[in-house]
Amino acid sequence: MSTATAGALDSAAVEQGVSRRPSFWSRALHSATFMAGFILTFTIVALVLLAPVIGRYSPVSQDLLHPLASPGGAHWLGTDELGRDIWSRLLYGGRTDLQVGVLAVLFPFGFGVVIGTVCGYVGGVLDLVVMRIVDVVLAFPFYVLIIALVFVVGVGTHGIYIAFALTDWVIYARTTRSGTIVARNLDWVAAAEGGGLSRARVLWRHILPNTVTQAIVYAMSDIVLVILAVVTLGYLGLGIQPPAPDWGAMISDGQTFIQTNQWLAAIPGLAVVLTGTGLSLLGDGLADVLRPG
Repeated sequence: MSTATAGALDSAAVEQGVSRRPSFWSRALHSATFMAGFILTFTIVALVLLAPVIGRYSPVSQDLLHPLASPGGAHWLGTDELGRDIWSRLLYGGRTDLQVGVLAVLFPFGFGVVIGTVCGYVGGVLDLVVMRIVDVVLAFPFYVLIIALVFVVGVGTHGIYIAFALTDWVIYARTTRSGTIVARNLDWVAAAEGGGLSRARVLWRHILPNTVTQAIVYAMSDIVLVILAVVTLGYLGLGIQPPAPDWGAMISDGQTFIQTNQWLAAIPGLAVVLTGTGLSLLGDGLADVLRPG
């Protein structure tokens, strides 16, 4: 091999090394938005998961001798009108709301990504029918539709899961369908199909991994929407049923004493704001980190 050829190969290797994209965690560590969202979300999740350890009392145990106690040594955040410890109820309520928020997103995410990718790649009658269903669901205000479905299927956790399973998949379907339509017209897809790969293999091995990123980013914001919906339903008495703690029910109960014991409603309200902020920042950060270089 000549010296000129070796030098050209070395230069190409250097250029390839320089142009190689940093790893996911390397990009994440340099994203202030991602790190802020990750730290805030991780802290909240860690606190609610450690509720049995750091919660000082049972979230449902009553102390009728000390109702509406101010924050202090015995009760860090005070007690409610039934003498229940606010700190413990805040932790367990967050545990319930976050669990419902995450689980309620899993089915819509999976089903919406699959049906949207298939519709975008195959097209035809299937795409036409599914997109008309999507348009009908999106024609209704989201929260009004959720509340109406919970009324129909029943209040409580199971009603929340069913309501979101029936409605929340449409955004994922529309998002992944749009990405699939763009991807199926690219040269590398035509090359894969021309190379003898089946349409199913091209769809699942090549197109889906490149379109699911947008759905993952949206899922972080979607969890925020679900948690807000759960809190709203709890506030209206349609969500998590007593005596199980829930941030929405805590806000609803606390508003009765808003002029004398403001912390009863303010503390769970602040928890909702911080959780939504953390997840929103995490979603925005993921969009930056996962964006193609």
